[in-house]
Amino acid sequence: MAKILVVDDEQDILELIRHSLNKEGFEVHIAMNGQQAIDKAKQILPDLILMDVMMPIMDGIETARKMKSMPEFKNTIILFLTARGEEFTEVAAFDAGAHDYIIKPIKPRALVSRINALLKRETNEENQ
Repeated sequence: MAKILVVDDEQDILELIRHSLNKEGFEVHIAMNGQQAIDKAKQILPDLILMDVMMPIMDGIETARKMKSMPEFKNTIILFLTARGEEFTEVAAFDAGAHDYIIKPIKPRALVSRINALLKRETNEENQ
C-alpha cells in the first residue's frame, strides 16, 4: 500500500487522519512543520504528501515549492488540506506543485476517496 506523509501542526488533526488512513491500510508517517516534512520525506520517499498550508517554521506552500525542486519528489503527489479558502492561497498552492486542494473540514471517508483517486490517477499516468 502507498506511503503517505501527513504534515500539520495540530496534533488532533494528525491523529484523526493517521487513524483513518491506517484503517485503510496506508503506511502513514507524520511531521508537524515544513522542515520536518522535508527531512521525513527524504527518509521515507512517500507516494503522497497531505499537508496543511499554515504551519510554523516553513509553511506548506514554501515546503511544496522546495520539495518539487528536488529530483526525488518530482513525481510525489501533494495534496493540501487546509482552512485557508482564499483564491490566492489556492492558486499559490497549485503553482507550487499541488495536485489537489481541499478546504477543512472534510469527512475522513471523503478524504480517503480523494487520496485513492489521486493515487490511482498517478499510477495510470505512469503506466501509459
